[in-house]
Amino acid sequence: MTTTSATSNHHLSPAFPGRAPWGTANKLRAWQQAAMDRYIQTQPRDFLAVATPGAGKTTFALTLASWLLHHHVVQQVTVVAPTEHLKKQWAEAAARIGIKLDPEYSAGPLGREYQGVAVTYAGVGVRPMLHRNRIEQRKTLVILDEIHHAGDSKSWGEACLEAFEPATRRLALTGTPFRSDTNPIPFVQYEEGNDGIRRSSADYTYGYGNALADGVVRPVIFLSYSGNMRWRTKAGDEIAARLGEPMTKDAVSQAWRTALDPRGEWMPNVLRAADQRLTEVRKAIPDAGALVIASDQEQARAYAKLIREITGEGATLVLSDDSGASQRIDDFSRSHDRWMVAVRMVSEGVDVPRLAVGVYATTISTPLFFAQAVGRFVRSRKRGETASVFLPTVPMLLGFANEMEVERDHVLDKPKKEGDEDPYAESEKEMDEASKAQDEDTGEQEQFSFEALESEAVFDRVLYDGAEFGMQAHAGSEEEQDYLGIPGLLEPDQVQMLLQKRQARQIAHSRKKPDAEADLLEIPAERRPVVTHKELLELRKQLNTLVGAYVHQSGKPHGVIHTELRRVCGGPPSAEATAGQLNERIKKVREWATRMR
Repeated sequence: MTTTSATSNHHLSPAFPGRAPWGTANKLRAWQQAAMDRYIQTQPRDFLAVATPGAGKTTFALTLASWLLHHHVVQQVTVVAPTEHLKKQWAEAAARIGIKLDPEYSAGPLGREYQGVAVTYAGVGVRPMLHRNRIEQRKTLVILDEIHHAGDSKSWGEACLEAFEPATRRLALTGTPFRSDTNPIPFVQYEEGNDGIRRSSADYTYGYGNALADGVVRPVIFLSYSGNMRWRTKAGDEIAARLGEPMTKDAVSQAWRTALDPRGEWMPNVLRAADQRLTEVRKAIPDAGALVIASDQEQARAYAKLIREITGEGATLVLSDDSGASQRIDDFSRSHDRWMVAVRMVSEGVDVPRLAVGVYATTISTPLFFAQAVGRFVRSRKRGETASVFLPTVPMLLGFANEMEVERDHVLDKPKKEGDEDPYAESEKEMDEASKAQDEDTGEQEQFSFEALESEAVFDRVLYDGAEFGMQAHAGSEEEQDYLGIPGLLEPDQVQMLLQKRQARQIAHSRKKPDAEADLLEIPAERRPVVTHKELLELRKQLNTLVGAYVHQSGKPHGVIHTELRRVCGGPPSAEATAGQLNERIKKVREWATRMR
């Protein structure tokens, strides 16, 4: 501890953690204390703290608020949160350390019993001058929770700037300091890198990797499910595809939506598997709960009905951000009920520490939403707890799952295009424009007007700590049960060891089966990478470039070389080859070129 913070601790109010209990915490975590030390040393007007979901941003912020109030740096506090539920959650948390915030404030003078207010970004957007007037009258700390929301719309960003520009101190918090767009976030500093691109600059960062090492968050086991999908397009064509195979963006979107259709077989089988996983986890964590994150209200209701059919118990249904929904979340948090189904609102900031199993049943595919959704399951309560999240085998989602520990910043500038010399760039651009896949469900999905006809679920792989395990297995098979039955209390290194053992057993078992029974892909997960359509184009381009170079070296025509590569490596023509087959050919042509030197 630095001299500055040691000196300051002498003057701490009785409400400061360590002097009195704060919720469940008796003292600050190491990262919270380090962030406090940095703040007290520098005394900045603006401070951006980036901490992974579940790390304890609220505790840090309210501890700092208590310190600033006690030292008369500020006289009041304004908390801005993304939702009505979180606004109330902040007021309750603040009350536990002796700071009274009014979560119902709408206008006029603040009651004398309050030291501040808790409001939403939407509320500030409607009446920015109301909040500016309050802040100009008394020295104010503004806490901007999940500040990336201030960039959600131009009006919200402008309202925040107008309302909080006169604040004495501003503390910005986020677990995901990146957006899918380039809207600047108010009160966030951007620094230009060597590549000329401006990125957000945090004053203190505590990433998932560090939190995992400290035992502050749970390790996440991702269980991915593939399967054959069949749907009818708007034009009346019937299309069949396997989830996870390289295909165009619109085909990925339609296969994904077919999987999530509650009338097919994919969703019931995945919910059944997730419920079995929950039963296993509850052997070690008796109150563990599970959450389905749904795309829309209609599907949420259908999923709740499926859960009742599968388990014999009802699921808590959270459909919108109203007072009733907020109460249902609170009731579920305090209960021992197994399942909750929600649309979006539970994906960010909502604190239900007992959630340990999740089903990602939405087509929202932004890294921000995915990180916040997974953040609902990682809050650690005791050592050894693990989180399990079930996913469809969609390349983008698997990419996010494999990058859980990557720290990101918000990028303000788009990288310069390098497509001028790329013969595939134009076709990719046309494909993007043709498919126009939406990152969020905005009601504009009619462009993908289609009818889901049929779906099946196949256990595909387990992703853990950036590595992939398992071989494909039918839903309900012994091989699938092997992975669903992993104990709920394990140290991170034990998870890795168990997964390796399970995969080795699965491989040994598959070798004993007659060839006639091998109706699934009998290859370990790490040897069957899931690639996007764009990545497949890049592999073809790389192969063609190498073959072109070898043409000059060997004097043989292109066609002869491609035929020879197919003969030696096996597989169909390049246009139909898988990523693994293309990589084998790339490796082989490089080997030939090296021999000729």
